[in-house]
Amino acid sequence: MRRSRPFSTLSTRRLEAFTDGVFAIAATLLVLDLTDHSLGGMGSDAQMWAALSDMAPLFLNFALSFVLLCVLWLVHVRQFEYIERVDTVAIWLNNGRLLFVVLVPFATSLTTEYSDFVAGRLAMPLCFFFAILCSWIQWQWMARRAEVMLPSLSPAQAAAFGGGSLSALLISAVVVVLAPWVGSWAFVLFVLDGPFTLVLRRRKLREADAAPTA
Repeated sequence: MRRSRPFSTLSTRRLEAFTDGVFAIAATLLVLDLTDHSLGGMGSDAQMWAALSDMAPLFLNFALSFVLLCVLWLVHVRQFEYIERVDTVAIWLNNGRLLFVVLVPFATSLTTEYSDFVAGRLAMPLCFFFAILCSWIQWQWMARRAEVMLPSLSPAQAAAFGGGSLSALLISAVVVVLAPWVGSWAFVLFVLDGPFTLVLRRRKLREADAAPTA
């Protein structure tokens, strides 16, 4: 029992519940940018439609941030399908990811209000980059202790999963580089995440198969 559940590790139940709650709150807070925006006095339907059309950047950034939060949450869900135990380092890496998750509503507001400035255009990309970075480092840490934390995966499978998650990290880094010039449109690159993930996972599996066995 001590070998299968070392005293230095914990069950993932509380960590998963806490993480899900933080994601839900962050996603809900995104709507405050819309509800806090006043349309002003309306004298006709035409004026109201015009006022709503002026809110297009708010709607765009709200939808974009919501979708990207869902992507981050999906990564969390997929990871914890395999994670059975966590240690203190893994917990704090997860907390690091959540730190940037809760900053997403603020970063979205900055991007919407100050998109004329480089700092404003970088707010969202940097927030998502560091959230993805923490997620990737967390998996790498646990993959090194796969026999305890990821017992259902072989070392090769754990490495392949980590290689696949590297896709989102690399794409988010490119988004940070492009954002000062194209703004939130740089996030369109995430449509490449699926194919790139498959390529990296297959490469890792091939490397594991080609490695000499002891």
